Amino acid sequence: MGENSLGKAPVDSTDATGKAAQLGFQNVVRLGYVSLFTDFSSEMIFSILPLFVHEQLGASYAIIGLMEGSAEAANDFLRIVTGVITDRVAKRKPLVLLGYALSTIAKPLFAVATTWGQAFVVRVTDRAGKGARTSPRDALISDSVARSESGKAFGVQSSLDQMGAVVGPLLAFFVFPLIGFKGIFWLSFVPGTISLLILLFFVREAVGLKKQRHLFESARVVLNQRFMFLLAALAIFSVGAYNFSFILLRASSLGVSDADIPLVYVVINAVTVVIAFGCGVLADKVGKPVVLFLSYVAFAVTSAAGILLVGAWVYGFAIASLYGIYLGASDTVQRAMIPDFATPELKGTAYAFYYILVGLASFAANSIFGYLWTSISFSVAFQFSLVLSVVGMIFLLIFMIIYRSSRK
Repeated sequence: MGENSLGKAPVDSTDATGKAAQLGFQNVVRLGYVSLFTDFSSEMIFSILPLFVHEQLGASYAIIGLMEGSAEAANDFLRIVTGVITDRVAKRKPLVLLGYALSTIAKPLFAVATTWGQAFVVRVTDRAGKGARTSPRDALISDSVARSESGKAFGVQSSLDQMGAVVGPLLAFFVFPLIGFKGIFWLSFVPGTISLLILLFFVREAVGLKKQRHLFESARVVLNQRFMFLLAALAIFSVGAYNFSFILLRASSLGVSDADIPLVYVVINAVTVVIAFGCGVLADKVGKPVVLFLSYVAFAVTSAAGILLVGAWVYGFAIASLYGIYLGASDTVQRAMIPDFATPELKGTAYAFYYILVGLASFAANSIFGYLWTSISFSVAFQFSLVLSVVGMIFLLIFMIIYRSSRK
């Protein structure tokens, strides 16, 4: 195995043979199907959740921003905790199973929420389940393949994940007139249960990992100078990176009807499906930082479109398409980059540091974005995100220049 894109490559036991990598890739596909059915369950809810909380439960845009920010903070805090734990116990699957189970049980509880405060708790609980599973799952994906195929592996997982995110909102679109908000919330339990069965019986555990007993020593190994610089660039960008809820609300403000909002979400996720795999393969060939930079450009264009495109409902779908390009590229490549900074036994710890910074930034982003939209205007909110995305692009570009200089 040669040098990775960030300097000297750590030893990776999964690179041993083509046969081992092929077997591991099957594990990636199975994890992808787990993600597919979980996202089928989740996204049929999320395509209508902002409207449910805003219109049915009376939450303001500021409250929605606070809810989304808090949910993502819980999400990323649990990624930190389980990222460290998975390295310490040298096991991935039990924590992955715990996280998926928590989300599957929590989501149907939206059906019994009668206040936005109750919905707030359910949303945070669901995202806590996502957080508990994500670092161990990402480490397991990385454990399953050769380092040279990590972009492709995360691209496959992301594409399957987003396929569920296409089917879920489509189903919501067709059955919403028949069963309403609460019917969709209860229905989400079915695909969630299927994902648990696939995970329990078909996904294999990582083997041969060494338990890590010294947390602070492990942290020093992972937090090298280059990794810290990259984390700084990611955090700056993420402070301006609003989530999908505000794309749906922007589409609604442009005239897309409540019944058609799930189709806007379908567009976001369909574009992500198309983009994710290709960007993962491209990242393995041309370098992950390059593709990540392009995803930041896509986000900046999305924010500019959110400001400039006004007066027609079709613009809601155009903005959603741009956002899907950004999401498919950035989510795939950022997660694929993290294992390049750690040995196989410390991948969970590396993900923990990544998620703590991105999680705090995400909380700030959604809270600030929602506040600016409510207190001033949607235009000012998108301007804020546009400026932060440009600053993040500059820092990432500096990272790329320094890295290339250090390789000469």
